[in-house]
Amino acid sequence: MGAPPPPPPPPGPANPAQAVATGLLNLSCLGLGYVLLKHWKSAALCWAATVALLVVALPADPDGIPLGALVAYGIFLLAVAADGARRGLRAAPEALALPGRRGLVLPVALALLLVVPGGGSLAYGAARDEAVEQALLDRLAAADAQVKQSEGQSFTSVESTYKQALATYQDLGTEHAGSRAGKQVPDRLATYYKTVAAPYDKKDYCSAVPALKHLRALPDTVDRKLLGSLVGKADEPLAESWFECGTRTVGLAGAETTAGEHLNALLGTFPQSPFTQKIEPTLRANLSERDKKLAVAPCDTATELRRFDTTVALLPSATFAALGRDTKGAIQRGDFACGIDHFKKKEYSEAVSAMDDYAKAYPSSPQTAQARNVAIAAEIAQESPAAGTKVPSGATADGSGMVMVVSNDGPGEVELLYTGPVTGRITIPACATCRSYSTLIVPRGGGPKPCSGPSSKYPKRTLTLPPGNYQMLQKRDGSGASSGMRKPSATKIESGYSYTNCLYVTSGF
Repeated sequence: MGAPPPPPPPPGPANPAQAVATGLLNLSCLGLGYVLLKHWKSAALCWAATVALLVVALPADPDGIPLGALVAYGIFLLAVAADGARRGLRAAPEALALPGRRGLVLPVALALLLVVPGGGSLAYGAARDEAVEQALLDRLAAADAQVKQSEGQSFTSVESTYKQALATYQDLGTEHAGSRAGKQVPDRLATYYKTVAAPYDKKDYCSAVPALKHLRALPDTVDRKLLGSLVGKADEPLAESWFECGTRTVGLAGAETTAGEHLNALLGTFPQSPFTQKIEPTLRANLSERDKKLAVAPCDTATELRRFDTTVALLPSATFAALGRDTKGAIQRGDFACGIDHFKKKEYSEAVSAMDDYAKAYPSSPQTAQARNVAIAAEIAQESPAAGTKVPSGATADGSGMVMVVSNDGPGEVELLYTGPVTGRITIPACATCRSYSTLIVPRGGGPKPCSGPSSKYPKRTLTLPPGNYQMLQKRDGSGASSGMRKPSATKIESGYSYTNCLYVTSGF
């Protein structure tokens, strides 16, 4: 067996300076107090704790080292410092790693305490500052990506994305103005403005309106110093976009209200703008163009004019009253032209409806008499196409011409429509004692003949018609004894003759 290890040196006298030095050396984070005492296991424990702290702390995080790790490591350092001071208080000189230089221990301990933890803190602080800078730059890059991602899309569809990017720019430019990211914010805002305002640069004025309204309101949410020359830059483009979108869409389907909103916004927001002064003359030119289109596409244009009128009605009446009156005059011309167009295209049902509406809407119009005649001719033409060969004038029977006595030998009231050199309608009261004739008797000439009884029996009306060819339509409402009927006929009126016309009803067994 080998010789037993030599006994440890006897403890020396108490040495407070030595105790302080070993405690301070242990505070160096490197366990140097234990190294001085040659207590290698404890030194290794200190090294392991420091390595663990470095693993937690590196790479540097903008939020710093987790508080729990710092507190635990601080408690550990205080514990090893106290333990090092206890061990070094009575450590024998020969037990120290520097037995001949005990006088240097305390100054070295103080120096290491300043250099190692202090230098480490400074280095970590610099690393953390750089991490903060990188985090801010990452935020800036993310906001840039949001703006780039939204480029070319409708502003309203990506407005929330734009606003998220804008909030990031605002925060970086104000809360972190001194950072590398914060200093780049003004340039980024210039890019932001250009991207959002792209529809205006492409002359897509309607799409530009919401984007420019957003840009004009930037000073409400972003520091004016960051915006610089961008403040007020959107005013003139917005005025132009309101004007162009409002005047270009007036009269289009679905744009009646929005066109009025755009023009009213221009009037209220920029009353002195040159674009504001151009609204009334531009709308008037627009109205004139549509008035000319009535000769080409009367019905479609009349519909556009009604939409146009809806927009004009939304504008201040004091300024646009005359334009409103002129618009209603154009609508009246359009309604009449549309009815004539339906008749010419043989769209007789539509012509009847259009001209009846015109006569009701404009009873004092010079064209009302013709409108009524066109409606009559169109109704006859639905049964007898010959009535639609010529647009009737406004001429009506005036008491001159050949006499035609029309009698009603049938149940129920009867209406007779006629068109030719003149156009009109008459209504003959019901014949109380009259009945329908059998279709098996009248064509063969057997049995009683229509209107063959005493003249006083049959209600009558007298027409005076100029010579010419006439198309007629007998209309009789249904009654308990017979169903409703519409019977067309043709008549030629010649000079020097008088005529009788007996209206009766036939029915089978």
